[in-house]
Amino acid sequence: MNYYLSGAAVAALSFAFVTEAAATEWNVSVWGKRRAFTEHVERLAELVSEKTDGAFTMNVSYGGLSKNRENLDGISIGAFEMAQFCAGYHPDKNRVITVLELPFLGVENLAQEVAVSAAVYGHPAAAEEMAQWNAKLLMTSPMPQYNLVGTGEPRDELSEFDGMRVRATGGLGAAFKAVGGVPTSVTATEAYQAMEGGVVDTVAFAQHAHLSFGTINQADWWTANLNPGTVNCPVVVNIDAYESLSDAEREALDSSVPEAIDHYLANYGELLTRWDAVLEEKGVEKVEISTTVLDEFRATAAAPASDAWIESMEAQGLPGQELYDLVVSTLADAKGDN
Repeated sequence: MNYYLSGAAVAALSFAFVTEAAATEWNVSVWGKRRAFTEHVERLAELVSEKTDGAFTMNVSYGGLSKNRENLDGISIGAFEMAQFCAGYHPDKNRVITVLELPFLGVENLAQEVAVSAAVYGHPAAAEEMAQWNAKLLMTSPMPQYNLVGTGEPRDELSEFDGMRVRATGGLGAAFKAVGGVPTSVTATEAYQAMEGGVVDTVAFAQHAHLSFGTINQADWWTANLNPGTVNCPVVVNIDAYESLSDAEREALDSSVPEAIDHYLANYGELLTRWDAVLEEKGVEKVEISTTVLDEFRATAAAPASDAWIESMEAQGLPGQELYDLVVSTLADAKGDN
């Protein structure tokens, strides 16, 4: 039996084939599991799909595409189109943005962290360095100041940091080293095992990571106000993939970033408001470090770390002083706005 399609049916079928052929699908490499740290990525995927009526979609993979230390390499060779990484995992590959990981910068909240990150990401030196990896900085993954969890008696005196084996990357690791600590840069996914096996005595994380990677479950105590700094973890896109987007797709992506960040901030804010309840539930002591100890830690670690960073960057032909000054001035403006 022969069937004949009407002109309208043929047109509809042809449109469907064209739409399918023209659909854009990106793979996104993150790690761990879905958590506060990845909510902006998830929301970005939702928004882009909504704005393009499903013609531009993102598949977010939690460790299925790459190891977290290899995400930037994967972007550089086009193994996937978008990825999240942390600067401290390979500071030699992303030297410019490590200014955001210097200890005791004075960032007080996530909104300020977004502001200073955006300023540095927008600097030509950051764009040029990322372009070497075929990567474009899209948005940050703002995290609060890191704090320690540990076992045994709380370490609330600076002398007790001497010899302390701590999971801390980048500038945080340098800060603890300045006061006698022994930092190790095991990845977030390896931190629980390192703590369980006694490789480290303490782990420095933001709140969501202590929850997501289980270190809070081994902890006897948590430092509520040590606040030595944080790590910077950008979301980047492959430049070739970005430039191959249609104008409408690129607009859908770019315009969705602010809303994705707002969603992230709101979601993380909910976590912070219930953090004390989490500590109580898990029987973890909340330790307040004295002002005297904090001042001593800051005096020992802050200026030497920033001075050394600036000198190192300038020696490599990068505008270290300019970048550091940009962070300081942007932060001052952000605090004024608040």
